[in-house]
Amino acid sequence: MFWYNTKVHINFVELRNFRNYSYEKFILSKNINILLGDNAQGKTNLLESIYFSCLGKSFKTKNEKELIKYNSINAHFEVNFEKNNGNNNILVELKDNQKYVKLNEINVTKLSSLIGNLACVFFSPNELKLVKEAPEDRRKFMDIALSQLNREYYNSLIKYNKILKERNKLLKSTDNENVIKETLPIWDYQLVKVASLIIIERLEFVKKLNIYADKEHKYLSDDKENLLVHYHSCDNFNDKTKEEIEKILLIKLDENKEKDLKLKYTSIGPHRDDLKIYINNMEVKSFGSQGQQRTALLSIKLAEVEIFKEKFEEYPILLLDDVFSELDENRKLRLFEKVNKMQTIITTTKFDLPNTKTNIIKIENGKIVI
Repeated sequence: MFWYNTKVHINFVELRNFRNYSYEKFILSKNINILLGDNAQGKTNLLESIYFSCLGKSFKTKNEKELIKYNSINAHFEVNFEKNNGNNNILVELKDNQKYVKLNEINVTKLSSLIGNLACVFFSPNELKLVKEAPEDRRKFMDIALSQLNREYYNSLIKYNKILKERNKLLKSTDNENVIKETLPIWDYQLVKVASLIIIERLEFVKKLNIYADKEHKYLSDDKENLLVHYHSCDNFNDKTKEEIEKILLIKLDENKEKDLKLKYTSIGPHRDDLKIYINNMEVKSFGSQGQQRTALLSIKLAEVEIFKEKFEEYPILLLDDVFSELDENRKLRLFEKVNKMQTIITTTKFDLPNTKTNIIKIENGKIVI
């Protein structure tokens, strides 16, 4: 568990040969920071470097070579931040198809040792896929949030995926079908032990998400709409114990083994679960307008922020990429009221909200413009 005793905030971010930056150092305010500039100038790249420092990966690409500036052989970025009454530092170097991470001058060899030291919540219009696209995107949202909230969840997820890979490997094997059926229970017992932990954590997360997301959505929509998030699985696991969930999953796996043998993969489990998101009892994915989908996503992200606050007694860093698109003046002002209590970094091409105290940083072609 990671306890935040003082207001966590980033002091500065230093970029060298990262994306379109040759070199730049960003000094950030403890409250709202506006990155102002035209499209494709490097605003989102700064958010990407912070996100990478928090989670050890990019939200844009799996190919980390793309993060290195064209015609450069390596990239460095450093995030200096205050936490637990002390100064902390995360340094990342990308070179030779490898990434090297240091936390307070100590080499980080496992991602689990990095995640949770500096927590962030990220919003982007591209994140709308969370609301309107595949279940995989909604599972990814839960996994990223819960991995930052609970290191044990991250370890359970890694373990689950390894066991699942072995079970699927068995289903794809050319062994005699009877041999496969005899061997499957070995993997099933291991799988359900970890799956039950993942499901319990997700159910608790969604329960809290519902409380906060509905409240945030009512605030953003002038109390006109209700928001509900439902965890959708192969059975109703609400209020079930770990042992009860394991028993149900074992039965389900056995019931589906013929189907799994045909498909050659495991058809049930937390890797197949989903979130259903509703506004006024209508599923947003199918019936929500673009504006409703965006507001639902923003409400969920603001709820995620409050869950961090509840657990750690401090807010995470909030990264908002192009958040003002399609928000009217009233919702922009309401959003500002919400995010002013935490360190927030917002990218935008236009900023014209009167009487709002912010640190405005203008960016042009990978440089801060004074």
